[in-house]
Amino acid sequence: MIKHFLSQQFALFLLTGGIAAAVNFGSRIIYSQRFDFSVAVVLAYCTGMLVAFVLAKLFVFKRTINSAAQSVAAFVFVNVLGAAQTWLISILLAFYVLPALNFTWRLEEVAHFFGVLFPVFTSYLGHKHWSFR
Repeated sequence: MIKHFLSQQFALFLLTGGIAAAVNFGSRIIYSQRFDFSVAVVLAYCTGMLVAFVLAKLFVFKRTINSAAQSVAAFVFVNVLGAAQTWLISILLAFYVLPALNFTWRLEEVAHFFGVLFPVFTSYLGHKHWSFR
């Protein structure tokens, strides 16, 4: 299992995923100007997911036996699971964990940052073995 995470492919996934995560994180700040935090996290995840698909297809998982439609469907499914993880971690941190620790500095940004990081490993395995197999 560890060999998956010590590969050039995983390094590229981290790089492209980092770009998508930055888009996710930045767009959440913009979405928060119009929507409450919970909705903004979901909208930002969708924005990041679009960027992630394009970058993953172009740079990480270039060869696949899946059709484009299969890849998109599987990618969305894996990312729905990742979105649920991101949302759950972000909400738990923002409304329960960090306030219980008296942490108030940039509460939503810190909570969302850790929420975005959480599904990195599960998403890579899902995309490698299902979305772009």
